[in-house]
Amino acid sequence: MTFVATLTGIFALIQLLRKKPVADVFLSVYLFAVFVMPGWCHLFVPHIPKMTFHETAILPVAFFFFLKHRKDWKWSITDLLVFGFVALLTISEYLNAGYAEAQNLGFAYIAQGALPYILAKGLIEPQGLRIKFVKRIVVLLSCLILPFAYEFRFGYNPYRFVTDPFFPGAAWVTTARYGFARAAGPYAHCILAGAVFLIGFRLQVWLEKSGHWEKYFRKFRPFGMTKARVLTVLVLCGLAMTLARGPQIGAVLATVIAAIGAGRNPVRRAMVVVAITVTLGVPLAIQSYQYAAVGRDKAKTASQESAAYRKELLDKYMDIAEQRAPLGWGRNGWPKVGGMPSIDNYYLLLTLMHGLPASMLFIAIQVSLMVRLLKNGFACAPMKPIGSSLSFTLGGVYLGLLFTFFTVYLGENVVPIFFLITGFAEGYLIVGGDRSVGHAAGDITRLRAVSAPVAPRFAVVMS
Repeated sequence: MTFVATLTGIFALIQLLRKKPVADVFLSVYLFAVFVMPGWCHLFVPHIPKMTFHETAILPVAFFFFLKHRKDWKWSITDLLVFGFVALLTISEYLNAGYAEAQNLGFAYIAQGALPYILAKGLIEPQGLRIKFVKRIVVLLSCLILPFAYEFRFGYNPYRFVTDPFFPGAAWVTTARYGFARAAGPYAHCILAGAVFLIGFRLQVWLEKSGHWEKYFRKFRPFGMTKARVLTVLVLCGLAMTLARGPQIGAVLATVIAAIGAGRNPVRRAMVVVAITVTLGVPLAIQSYQYAAVGRDKAKTASQESAAYRKELLDKYMDIAEQRAPLGWGRNGWPKVGGMPSIDNYYLLLTLMHGLPASMLFIAIQVSLMVRLLKNGFACAPMKPIGSSLSFTLGGVYLGLLFTFFTVYLGENVVPIFFLITGFAEGYLIVGGDRSVGHAAGDITRLRAVSAPVAPRFAVVMS
């Protein structure tokens, strides 16, 4: 029954064999598989790594990409970080758990990390698909609002109606907060869903500010709102229904960064943000630490207990992580602390599993791209219309994700989505970032005409 997970791969292969462009199959089949299809459904076949819907979909797309577009590849510094991250995790698992486990992990991070990054970087900007790619993400997330609303109201993930007969016991349990279910949809857990909707919300706001949507739906004008505003509200509702504080706070941080670029003097705005952060952020940080430091046994609310749990994780697991800091203990090898079954901090979890260098590489991917994006945003400011800087938008997304991963592990569909956005951001910077965008409102024609300049095959882009 698990062969159902191959349907997306078979469909993608059929489309490619019918001479459909690789970019079209990437947008239509792969993005659908990774944003809409559940990540807990795996193909189980003896002696080969297990595969999900999105993993089976990406294999034929990647094969045809290498067949047709490999000569157009432009090497850049983020390639070294991403490929080094995947290689380091595989080596760590091999030394800790042996070949079989390393094979499974290596395949997973090639299919969920390296290949999504390669396809996003190699297709979106070179094929002029920037707007189409972002729109597709927003539309797919908007389609999830109905199953999210059902789960939020009734406490049962409707995806299970379809998946349980084929993959019994694989779906995650829906959790609750404030008397409501926390919507997770195809992303298995509400915090993972929140991370995805954090990305989608900021991208949709950018589309709305940039004027990239037609004004109205054909015959649907709820409360007189424009199409862009309706989509913004839908994606924001999706984020809200996860009831996940980490991604929601991350979305606020992302909005602050994006707002720096939404003015005529971003430098002045940045100075104001820094001043407010120092004035309010330091006292809030101290208060937050004191709030979490009381311990779970003295917590007065479920929220405080959750914060205290994360504080205790660091206290009790850091010594264990330091014992094997270079390459970690392997995915399942570290000594477990009683009463702490879940490590809700990906940086700590990554250090335990694969060592401090792996965690540093993961942070370096995010921080380096955020710094380069903000540098590009400041260099190209002010953008017209106001709020149309994609560099500040993506820079804010990375800050939001940096914070979010302190509260949840990176897993399920969020892994390929993270690397898709990373490949998209890297490709955007290679073509000049905000410099590649026309300053006229809604200059979609010019956007689609933008493509990477012809360059030597092995040129290295450092900016």
